[in-house]
Amino acid sequence: MKPVDPFKTLKKFPDGFVWGVATSSFQIEGAAAKDGKGPSIWDTFCRVPGAIADASNGDVACDHYRLWESDLDLIADLGVDAYRFSVSWPRVRPSGSGAWNEQGLDFYEKLVDGLLKRGIKPYLTLNHWDLPDALQQHGGWAHRDTVHRFVEYARGMTKRLGDRITSITTHNEPWVMASLGHESGIFAPGIKDRATAMQVTHHLLLSHGLALQALRADGVRSKLGIVLNLSPMHPASAAPEDIEKTKLEDGRLLRWYMDPLFNGTYPDDVLAYLGEDAPLISAGDMKAISIPMDFLGINYYSRAVISAAGHWDVKKSGLALTDMGWEIYPEGLTELLVRMDRDYNVPPLYVTENGGAFKDRFEDGRVHDAQRTDYIARHIAAVAEAMNQGVQMAGYMVWSLLDNFEWASGYEKRFGIVHVDYETQARTLKDSALWYRDFLRQQKAARAHTSASALSGPVTESATVLTGV
Repeated sequence: MKPVDPFKTLKKFPDGFVWGVATSSFQIEGAAAKDGKGPSIWDTFCRVPGAIADASNGDVACDHYRLWESDLDLIADLGVDAYRFSVSWPRVRPSGSGAWNEQGLDFYEKLVDGLLKRGIKPYLTLNHWDLPDALQQHGGWAHRDTVHRFVEYARGMTKRLGDRITSITTHNEPWVMASLGHESGIFAPGIKDRATAMQVTHHLLLSHGLALQALRADGVRSKLGIVLNLSPMHPASAAPEDIEKTKLEDGRLLRWYMDPLFNGTYPDDVLAYLGEDAPLISAGDMKAISIPMDFLGINYYSRAVISAAGHWDVKKSGLALTDMGWEIYPEGLTELLVRMDRDYNVPPLYVTENGGAFKDRFEDGRVHDAQRTDYIARHIAAVAEAMNQGVQMAGYMVWSLLDNFEWASGYEKRFGIVHVDYETQARTLKDSALWYRDFLRQQKAARAHTSASALSGPVTESATVLTGV
């Protein structure tokens, strides 16, 4: 597949298409023990020797808990339609159950009201990995009781904020929480057991479905959905063993989540592969998991190349790599979106995360990140191509607004379109942020031109293409 070249033309996206930026609570907020916040599993995991590459933690991070107002001004200056953020469960309900923390709730209430004041739509994520550590002490996501605590949490947050929230995501990337947190153990809570990981997957999906049921019963009007991290899987060669391995890995990453959410079943080949490690499923679980959603969020960063022989050297492809060592492969996003639309009865799709970590150059008060600008532009063009092929897309969000705590990598990797000096907490818009801001201004100008043409009479010239870069 030939890569799309965004430097020729970018599609004028339709009215209603949502442009945004995204963050998560643990990665930016800091204030780890302030105003009644309880510890999360990531607060605990950061204290494990060797768990974080630079031995850092999220105690301060980007100090967003203190600097939220100026950060919202920065978001508004970009001209985005939406801000996707997550709530820290232990900040609002420190033990995961029982008493609520009013100071924590007040913070998110101020944040949401601040967004609305600036004309920005709040897109809330309930769980971006920072489970209250108190629940982990009782089994965490491996324990079915946590499913019900999550539903309580979801109902409590929407009771407080639901009248002002545009969109609510239950979970961000359940694969990461299950597989990296409970199978390989390289993310919090650091458990290494495949059977536990598979049960965690089931409980995450079940809590998603039960939460949607409860919120709709409560009359919540926000759009409800889930966010998955997905990648197209390509075999390293045409050898039968590579093709067979690729199908299995596709099942473990993509079909293991998409099939239960949209078909009400786990894929048979993956269940057979798991054997005794397959999750325990109670009557009614799959029906709850497959409750219809209002949207599906997809986080995309790269493809995966699969070899039956083991690890595949990513450098063999000859493609440019990000600082995470991931291939820059924007055509994979088009491939993925088209497949979702073809293989499943999906609701409108969002790209809820997309971005790259790069080693930026800070010179004369400017941050030059041409690689990131190119990455974002090419992936936006890939979304446009998916739309050209008939995929119903609802929006695109850059990951991330700010340089931040990048989980097990600590502060060594920078994904932000805004540079953060972690010593002074000074923010500097990178060249990529300036490009994104200018691109969005052009998009809005094109929309206004189309609207004016429609009011003045028949449009005789196509306005579907905009020079964007």
